[in-house]
Amino acid sequence: MDYDNLRHFADSWGLVYLLVLFLSVVVFIFRPGAKQQAIDAAQIPLRELDEGTDQE
Repeated sequence: MDYDNLRHFADSWGLVYLLVLFLSVVVFIFRPGAKQQAIDAAQIPLRELDEGTDQE
């Protein structure tokens, strides 16, 4: 396999791979039930800060 064939393969199938990866992430983020998990994840830094101030 020479450079031109490898580049053609990467241009076509690499694009398909990245598109599938992107769509998978979008579906994972916007699936039903993900809202509460996102809210909980957003509160992690604040919970750690609150726990640290209780010890002082």
